[in-house]
Amino acid sequence: MVKNRTVDWALAEYMAFGSLLKEGIHIRLSGQDVERGTFSHRHHVLHDQNVDKRTCIPMNHLWPNQAPYTVCNSSLSEYGVLGFELGFAMASPNALVLWEAQFGDFHNTAQCIIDQFICPGQAKWVRQNGIVLLLPHGMEGMGPEHSSARPERFLQMCNDDPDVFPKLDDFDVRQLYECNWIVVNCSTPANFFHVLRRQILLPFRKPLIIFTPKSLLRHPEARSSFDDMLPGTHFLRIIPDSGPAAQSPEQVKRVLFCTGKVYYDLTRERKARQMEADVAITRVEQLSPFPFDLLQREAEKYLAAELVWCQEEHKNQGYYDYVKPRLRTTINRAKPVWYAGREPAAAPATGNKKTHLTELQRLLDMAFDLDAFKDLA
Repeated sequence: MVKNRTVDWALAEYMAFGSLLKEGIHIRLSGQDVERGTFSHRHHVLHDQNVDKRTCIPMNHLWPNQAPYTVCNSSLSEYGVLGFELGFAMASPNALVLWEAQFGDFHNTAQCIIDQFICPGQAKWVRQNGIVLLLPHGMEGMGPEHSSARPERFLQMCNDDPDVFPKLDDFDVRQLYECNWIVVNCSTPANFFHVLRRQILLPFRKPLIIFTPKSLLRHPEARSSFDDMLPGTHFLRIIPDSGPAAQSPEQVKRVLFCTGKVYYDLTRERKARQMEADVAITRVEQLSPFPFDLLQREAEKYLAAELVWCQEEHKNQGYYDYVKPRLRTTINRAKPVWYAGREPAAAPATGNKKTHLTELQRLLDMAFDLDAFKDLA
């Protein structure tokens, strides 16, 4: 990868951490199996095969006079560990403190820490906190207990008004300052790199919720170039389409807005159907604070197109209920925002692989059927 000047997720994380350590910023990462990484992608602690309990953390030996890197596997109490890390981040505001759930839904047993302290902490006690939650998320046929990080819960607790289009002066920074927390779902390693660095380099502190990938960790298309991480580059709140649709926006019939892993399913299906000029795909990388300004530009670019929110989560879960009213506000309620995704369900995901694939194909068929919403208009 280095020879080809490309990075995957693990290397992007390593480069973000390493660059911050060089700048003197202490990094602390804890959670279940974080030293190796639940998906065997991290390997930040090396173990001597011949000497028991002899370990090495290479990231503590990158630079002279660097800051320390602390990485530690935690006990199985999400409630206790997340509470401790929240306190550590409070006491050390100049350190990047991260807690990673083994799977995203494991934050369930720490819900009281999230609801009572992380979400409303600044509003209750006028104390800022920059803790980062890394929550592996994605519908991949693994069953209901290891699929969803429950993004709908975090988005429901965001304090922005879905019905008010904000003033756009100094917008992106002011939004971050006024929100109660930041919620992102990155689709590229480079954006993951940038959001980690931005988190600690901001002149203020806000909790950061990141829905992190599972299968994308090794997806051949989920790669970024070194050029996307050079000085002068930054975190992209949205990633617009850059293909044939963007070259002739007046010909586009539908814009699919999405976030996270489903983007790669959509691009594969669009290519197979040879619809690159008919359907544009815009990735919303930062969900909250909502990128009203950038999505307004996208909607104005594709004036004749239908607007569709596409997600792999069920309709009563995921991002749809959060995104739809804000996107409608962005376009001054000039047209509908349609939905392409799984039907409502009580469980986050099916436990049957065949059913999972059938649901996935159904949502892709809906996303690219240009007549799907004609009778509903």
